[in-house]
Amino acid sequence: HLTTFIEAPVERVFDLCRNIQLHKESMKQHKEEAVGGTRFGLIEKDETVTWKAKHIFKTRILRIKMTDMQKPLRFVDEQSQGSFKEMKHEHFFKPCENGTIMIDLFHFESPYGAIGKWLNIFYLNRYIKKLIKHRNKTIKEYAESNKWKVLLER
Repeated sequence: HLTTFIEAPVERVFDLCRNIQLHKESMKQHKEEAVGGTRFGLIEKDETVTWKAKHIFKTRILRIKMTDMQKPLRFVDEQSQGSFKEMKHEHFFKPCENGTIMIDLFHFESPYGAIGKWLNIFYLNRYIKKLIKHRNKTIKEYAESNKWKVLLER
């Protein structure tokens, strides 16, 4: 669970969170790239994107599907193929007087039974939270400046 306040309208924040190019920008240190499905622009409900990136000493493939969307208040993406046993990321957007409150709920299960649970406690929970914080910092930076126009006004 992570909450981020962004001084920008909810529609802008919602669209930036679905923008493939901005996701790539936020994960560039992991050489993340979209290699299948929706590879550019805004991902929509029932679409998929396949990501290839280097995480935890290994190149990994993660295919996610946008399983639910209520513009501009909520969307859910879920793993359909990847390293997790299960992964679901719920994104909530609440408009407020001077911006948007963005809430991420990230649920995952690792494979490997008890060893996977141990890995979650001692490493993965912190690693994933750090990734989401960094991604949200990038979204905030774009939403609160004029950088968003390059991605959303075409």
